[in-house]
This record gives sequence, C-alpha cells and structure tokens, in this order.
Amino acid sequence: MKKAEWLLVENQWGEIAIEKIQRKFYGGTVTSIFPLDLLEESDIAKLGSHIADETLHHMHCFDHRHLRFIFHPWLGKFLQHGYWKDPSWTNFKSLKTGISREIHNEREVIFGKNLIDIEGKSTSQLLFDEVLHPFYIFQVFSIILWCMDEYYYYAICIFIISATSVTTTLIETKRTIKKLREMSRFECDVRVFRGGFWRVVSSEELAPGDVFEISDPNLHIFPCDALLLTGDCIVNESMLTGESIPVSKLPITDTALRKLDFSSPNFSPDDLKYILFSGTKIVRVRRARNGNGSNGAFNNSSSNIDASAEDEGTALAMAVRTGFNTTKGALIRSILFPKPNKFKFYRDSFRFIGVLGGISFIGFCISTYNFIRMGVTAHMIVVRALDLITIVVPPALPATMSVGTNFAIGRLNKEGIYCISPARVNIGGKINLMCFDKTGTLTEDGLDVLGVRSVNHQTHRFSELHTTTETLSSSSPNSVEPTTSHNHQKNQKSTIKEHQQILFAMTTCHSLKLVNGELIGDPLDLKMFQFTNWVLEEGGQTTSSRSSVVLRSSSSDNSSTSSLNTTLGGTSGIVPTVVRPPGGRQFNLADVLGNDDKDRDEKATPFLELGILRTFEFVSSLRRMSVIVKRLRSHTMEVFVKGAPEVMKEICREETLPDDYKELLHFYTHHGYRVIACAARSFENLNWMKAQKIKREQVEQDLDFLGFIIFENKLKPSSAPVIDVLRGAKIRQVMCTDNVLTAVSVSRECGIVSKNAQIYIPRFIEGSSITPRATLAWENLDNSQDLLDPRTLEPILAPSLQENSVARAEYPPNDRSDFNLAITGDVFRWMVDYGNQVTLLRMLIRGSVFARMSPDEKHELVEKFQELEYCVGFCGDGANDCGALKAADVGLSLSEAEASVAAPFTSRSTDIQLGRTEPYPRIYPKSPTASLVSKKVLTSLIGQILIQSGFQFFVFFLVRRQPWYTPPKFDPDSKNIYCFEDTVLFLVSCFQYILIAAVFSVGPPYRKSMETNFPFLLTATVLTLLTIFLVIYPPGFALNILELHGDITLSFRWLLLIIAAADFFISWICEKYIFLSITHVFGSIRDAGFFSREKKMYHAYKKLYKRVEAEMGVR
Repeated sequence: MKKAEWLLVENQWGEIAIEKIQRKFYGGTVTSIFPLDLLEESDIAKLGSHIADETLHHMHCFDHRHLRFIFHPWLGKFLQHGYWKDPSWTNFKSLKTGISREIHNEREVIFGKNLIDIEGKSTSQLLFDEVLHPFYIFQVFSIILWCMDEYYYYAICIFIISATSVTTTLIETKRTIKKLREMSRFECDVRVFRGGFWRVVSSEELAPGDVFEISDPNLHIFPCDALLLTGDCIVNESMLTGESIPVSKLPITDTALRKLDFSSPNFSPDDLKYILFSGTKIVRVRRARNGNGSNGAFNNSSSNIDASAEDEGTALAMAVRTGFNTTKGALIRSILFPKPNKFKFYRDSFRFIGVLGGISFIGFCISTYNFIRMGVTAHMIVVRALDLITIVVPPALPATMSVGTNFAIGRLNKEGIYCISPARVNIGGKINLMCFDKTGTLTEDGLDVLGVRSVNHQTHRFSELHTTTETLSSSSPNSVEPTTSHNHQKNQKSTIKEHQQILFAMTTCHSLKLVNGELIGDPLDLKMFQFTNWVLEEGGQTTSSRSSVVLRSSSSDNSSTSSLNTTLGGTSGIVPTVVRPPGGRQFNLADVLGNDDKDRDEKATPFLELGILRTFEFVSSLRRMSVIVKRLRSHTMEVFVKGAPEVMKEICREETLPDDYKELLHFYTHHGYRVIACAARSFENLNWMKAQKIKREQVEQDLDFLGFIIFENKLKPSSAPVIDVLRGAKIRQVMCTDNVLTAVSVSRECGIVSKNAQIYIPRFIEGSSITPRATLAWENLDNSQDLLDPRTLEPILAPSLQENSVARAEYPPNDRSDFNLAITGDVFRWMVDYGNQVTLLRMLIRGSVFARMSPDEKHELVEKFQELEYCVGFCGDGANDCGALKAADVGLSLSEAEASVAAPFTSRSTDIQLGRTEPYPRIYPKSPTASLVSKKVLTSLIGQILIQSGFQFFVFFLVRRQPWYTPPKFDPDSKNIYCFEDTVLFLVSCFQYILIAAVFSVGPPYRKSMETNFPFLLTATVLTLLTIFLVIYPPGFALNILELHGDITLSFRWLLLIIAAADFFISWICEKYIFLSITHVFGSIRDAGFFSREKKMYHAYKKLYKRVEAEMGVR
C-alpha cells in the first residue's frame, strides 16, 4: 500500500473511483497528523513499539470526493483525516496564543487551503461523458448505417434532435455547476494572530489553530468552523440548521473544552453554543473588555491597531475545521454526491432494450439466411440485416424521450416551475411519501397570540381569555396615586399577582435581541412581545415591540449609562435588556441594581421598568427557559419561567395550579393551538453577584403558576384540501419542522394526523443523543403515563395505570392502535447511531412529525425512507434543505436562492400540472408501473407485436392472392422497393403507427381521456385523413416520391381501410381488457400455493415499508 501510485476506491453504494496518490514533503511528526486520542482502540493496540514519536518526511494522501485520506505509516492503511484535534487544546490559555508560521505551513500541507471550491468538468469532458452513454453510441452507429444506405433525411433528423438534446443537457449542467460554485466558494480578508503578531491574510490561508478576529466590521460571514474565545455574538445559522431564529454564541470555557468531541462529524448539542460555523452570517458581535477576559498579548504585539481599538478589546475565535471538513463543506458534498438514484424505470430501460434486441437478433438471423439464399451481395446483407436492428430497437428512442421530457419541462415553466434535472420528471408519478420542510409551507408565516388565560386565585380557576394587554395592565403602578391607602395598595398588589405577573413574564422571559434598531429572535417570542406593546432597550437603543427605533442620545441617558458603569465597576453588558410599558418614563439604570434603596421614597417613582439580569436559555431537553428580573425600587428579584405546560406543571407548587388546568390544556391543544405556560418566583436577598452565580436548578423550582399564553398558527386555506388529496391517493405525508408541539397542532388541523389519533413524543430519561446506552421513554403528548414499548413501539400502560380501572377505561388497548410519533432530531440521531434497527424501521413507519432536524439529519431521513423503498418527495425552501432536496427522488424548492441549485424542481406556484393531456380530477391510489419489464408492460408489448405482425402477414399473403397481382422481378443489386407487397405493407403500417399511438395513450385513472388533448387529437385526425386519402385516391406525385405501386383496384383499397379499422378495434379491446386479464391470471398462478409464507408476504408486499406496516398492523 505504501508504494502504490493509484488506488481503487469503492463506496457503500458500490460506486468505484480510481484516485491518484499524492506524495507531499511534510517534515513534521507522525502524531501531529494522527494524535493517539483520535485513533481507534484497536489501532492503538497495533502500534506496539511505535508509541514513541518520529518524523514523517513525506506524507502519502489522496482526495476522494473532497475528503482527504492520509497513509498511516505504522498501521499501513489510509485514514480519513477531517475530524482532527490538536492534543494541546486542553485549556483556554493554550488556545489564545495561536500558532507559529512553521506549524501553519505544516497544517496547510495536511488540510489544504480553507476553500470550498468545486472544480467543474470542462465542456469537452462533459460532452465526452454524455456521448459515451450507450443510447448515443447506438445512435451514432445507426446514423452511419443509414448514411451507407443513402437514408439521409431520417439520419439528419435524428442527428439534429440528438445534438439539440446533448447541447441542452450540457448548458443546464454548466449552469448548475456555476450556481453551486457561487454558493459554496467564499473568500475574504481576516485578521489573524500568528507567530506573535497580528496580520491580515486571505481566509483561504486559515488552518486549524489559527486565532482570528471576528469583531472586524468587514467580516460578515464566518470563513471556517471555529471556537469562540472572547466576546459574544449573535449569528444566523439558517443556511445550515434551518432555524430562522438568530443564535447567541458564548466564549468557550475550560470545562466545555475538555468535554468537546472533535472526532465526530457533528458536535454535541450542548457544545453548539461555543461553535461558529462556516458560511453562517454574523448578526452582531460584541467585543470583549480588557478587564473582562481579553488578553493583552493580542493588543500589545499589534503594530497596525489604533489605541481605541486596543482599549475596546476584540472578539476572537480559533479555527478548528477548514474547507470541505466544515459543516458547510459537508452540506456541499451531500449536494455534489447524493445517494445514487435507482429508479426502476431507468434501471429496467436497459432490460427493455435487451428484450427488443433479442427480438431483433432473431429477425437478423432470418434475414441473413434469406439474403444468402437469394444471392445478395455481402455489403447489402450487412446493411439490410443491421438495418433491421435499428427498426426493432429504435435509435430515436432516447431522443424521443428527451423531446417528450422537454415538452413537459416547457409546460412546467409556464406554470412557474423550473426543472434542472429532466430525469426526475418521470419519477414524479411514483411518489408515495411527501415530506414538507416546515409548518410555514402549510401555514401562514409565524404564530399569532390568541390571548392569555391568567389564574384567578379567588376561584382557583382560569380567568376569561384576555385578548389585549389592557385588562392585564389595568392596575398598573403607573396609575397609583401617592395617597392611596394601605388596604387599597394591598388589594392592588393581589390583583397584580393575579394578572400583571403574567404580563411581566411575557415582556421579560424571551431571547429577543435589538440589532440595528430591529428586534430579532424566536418568532414566538417576537409575537408575544409585540402583543404587550411594551418598549425594549438594549445597548443604548430603544425600540417598541413594533420595531420603531429611538436612539438614546440625551444627556440624561448618557448619565444613566455612566452611573450604571460606575456601579458595576466599569464593566458593561450587565443589564443587556430593559423593558417598560409604552409611554413609561425612563430612569437611571443603576437604580435597577442597587440594594441600598430600601429607605428611598417610593412616592418619587411613578413609573415602571424591568431589567433582565440573567437569562437561562431554552433547552430542548428541559423544554423551558427562565430569566432573573429586577424591578426598579423593588426589594426583591423576580424569576419568570415559560415552557411546555406538561413540564411546567412539575416545577410549580401544586396549590398554585388551577382546578381546570388539565381540562383547559386538553381543550386548546386538541383544537390546534400552541400553549405556553408561565410561572414566577421571588427572591428576597438576591443581589447581582449572587444572581450571576445561582444555579438553574435553584431558580426553576417551587414556582407560582401564572397562566397560559395561547398561540394560534393559522392554516393556509389550500393546505387541508391538498393534504386530503394526498391522503385519498394514499401518499403518506411527513412534516419536518422546527417546533414539535407546533407541528403536532398543525398536523392535526390540516389532516396529516387524525384529530383522534394519539401522539407520542420520545424523550431521554438517561443519557443523550451521543450516549450509546441512553434510554428513551415514548410518552403520550396528552398523558405522560401512557407509554409505548421502547422496542416494539406498541402502546402499553404504566404499572400504576394498569391497576387503575379508570385509566384502563379511558385508554383501552383496542382503541389505541391509531397513533403517530413526533420525533425530535436528537432522538432520530440516537436511533440511527445506536438504536435497534427493527425499532428504527417501526419509528419511521409511525413517525409523522420530525422536529428540530439539522440539514444532515433531513438528508439522512430521506435516505432512511428510501431504504424502506418509499419513493420520496421533499418540499423545502432554504439552503439547509439542499442535501434532502438532492437526495429525494423528487425535490421541490420554493426558493430561488441556494436551494434551487440542489432541487430538481423550483417553484413559485403551488398549482402543479403535467402533460398536454390534463391530469385526472383526483390522484389514483395505485401509481403506474415504473418497471419496463413488468408483467403488464411485457404482456402489452408482446401482445401488440403479435397483433400488428399478424395483420401484416395477413395483408402480405392477401395481396398475393389477388387476380391483378404480379410478382416482383428480383434483382440482387437493386433495392426492390417497387412491388405490391411493399405498397400494401406501407399503407397498413401507416395506420398501425397512428392506432398504436392512440391505444398506448394512457387515460383514466392517471390522465383524462385523449379527447381532452386537442393537439394530439388534431394531429391524429389529420394523419388519419391523409393516410385514407393516400389509400383511396393517391396522387401521382405521391406515388412517385414514396415509390408505391398504383395498379391496385379501388375495391381492394377499401378493403385495406376495413382491415385497418379491424386492427384498431382488436388492438384497443385487447389493450383495455384482455391483456389486463392475462396479467392477473399470471399473478394468480404465481401465488397459488407454490411459495412459503415469507415469500407469499414478499409477493403480496414487495416494498419493505409495506411489510413493516403489515407486521405493525398499520392501516
């Protein structure tokens, strides 16, 4: 292996490539390329005495599909080298020093340039690959043969059609490669700390270990995968993750660094907050202060940074993955090299040609024998015999199919649907599973707040629905007069706790950020805050919930900020967000944090403002988020928590839960609404320092329940009818979305999931998605004690419920067979990597909602469905869907940007129609056959060959029995066209071409009848009339041009018309009724007790998903 020059590589799909091995001078150590902690245990055991490091003078490597494989001299094999970690990356101090020039040069040899550049084939290479297709080789052979036989007209027509088809394909291929290259290639200037000095270099020179500045105002997109070292930032990762929500990133800590796993293609969900991904857009970066974690070494050694920049500090990151090893590189590779499409139609096309070739070979042998017997010259024998093959196996077949496909693509273009993969047009009719990217495809954009249901502690039940904040804020402190009595204030405080606390939760418990005067964040948080009409202030800017911006520039505001900084010892960002009611007066922000205001006169505070001191971000496993809030002049700090109702119930004090909690929650969730629960808690002796150190577990416990916020996700008017059409056609629908609870509500409303069906959601009770021995619990969305068996995914009752007769009556086993699964991305990842394969298949069969799926997971989901032998369609609208769109049998992009490069179809219209013959009013449940060698196709093909051949034999012998018939005078050196046999066969064949086109024109239940296809009907009618005219009253010039015999009686000409009519009638009856019955008879004979039970099931359910459904009893 060490001395090899070339290597034969075979992937998991059996595709073979030959790669040239490169030899590069290296000069570093072996362990600098292959750290011991990244090797498999079995490989480490093989090293033996080689544990001591040694110099590697030359590195042997090859690149396969943009992945580098490097030869390990001690193990004697090539290892993939994309997911690498420097052994010195153990603490923050080791990261911030960067790397030297020498180490950079070594790593550039190992990893190559930090560039995702697609090397497209030249036009000559693409042309050569296209022409080498067997169909085109056969066409070239046929054209040469026809030219030898002076058959120029037809040869020229076929050449023009084929040349046009090849040219069109080349143009589309080149255009697609150009778009993909523009999307993937990115290069910019970055400031790098290398060798103890700052320097500006091209981003393509970045290598793992390079420290670079991300607070540079000219940097808008991250050039590589990196760890955030100092500062903080907000990024838009929608291109890679599909999340439209801007994501906050935090600096890496020593504890997180030690846990970080670089050996896996995907990072742990807990580590994503420290990772900056290549290709993601920078929304906001905040620099680190010198006194808050910035290292002076970065500034002191800089020779080109001004003093102000040094004082402000910089936000820094360290490159960890570059080029095609990044997450963006993996996405581009999935587009370039999708799983091979094995559509049966194209796989069987060669078999079909083989059947025709066999028939033509028989004719070739018979013709050759007859020509030899008649003494025909060798040249004429070759030309005539080979010409017979070109008749039976038509060279124009691929060109004809291309023309038909191009017509379909042209009609799609008129409907606003664009196709870059013509081969996928024919696959569209075989789809039996349709994946929708997100709920926005079926619903209006975003959620709207329906209202708020707070808790009435007097009745211990929910209040009426508050549709505005006026009723919640009617007893605001803004309206309190200084002379208000103590008893009245006490009653008012009780009212505030009943109504206003949930308003405070809505205004503070969110992750919204103010960037350039615009509120950004989770759409749900945004709608919630807009509902309150409050004002948000952050970083010196003020905006209302309606995103109107007011820059704070008055002297009082500046003094407030100055006072705040003085209070906090000169640091900033301690109170990142402040909110207040609309029209509320501003105050000195330092008062928010002061604990020495107990003796101040509260009468001097006729305004309300809340400062958010700390935020515990939403965690998918906890399904909640919380904030610590300080209210001006308040002696306490408040904690507000919002999250899933079933989770919030567990952390609230039971006496604060209303009696109708379960009843109201059941009502809203089963009517398609999204419900968020809110709770609160007060801390008396909590200052700012303690608030920053307190643990989340201490905060989110013993809470007072406040109420529900109800959101509605309005369904598009056309969604339910479309889903109903798909369901009627037995096309399964699956939703890939962002939020699992929203998706469940929408799926019930639009009909993807039955409204009466139970929904089960899995969660980890031990471990996580990266824990091989993790444990899952599959819980009913409406009753957490209602579970599924973790292996069979069949409904079971918890032991406590099995003893409860009431529970058994509510959930009887025979009524719980109609259920669906809603799976999150982390569970899907674990099931694929570590789960039982039988359970995985059952999960895919029952899964209707797949939430929070990364681009790789969407791609893999499509492939898993394809492994179940589904024909998968995928509808997406962003670059994060590119992998799935490319992998799907039919990918439909609703975007004109990145996704359109990967998707076979791009649409701006929701109304799709194919073909000149319009589609049938409804989609038929059974799709047309995709096999060209199926019983139905072969029965029809062979049957029609026999019928048409029979009529040709009949007229051949019939004309010979006529009294006016004269036999032809045979001349071995002549073409012998002018005779009665050729004339009648030509006339009958003209009718047969037309009638076969009509007979094979598929109508109901897939298309309307051919009478609705006016162009076809007009063409067939004109050709039929011309043929009749040529048979009955042939003009002299036509006889001369076509070399037909004119001495045929009129009575025999009318007889030919009767024979043609009989041919059409018999062909039509056989195609519509007799051949179909013969096919059923063959199927019955095959299944009549000659096979085992397993084989009978296989023949009954040829598709794997059908067999799994049968085993699970899925209807």
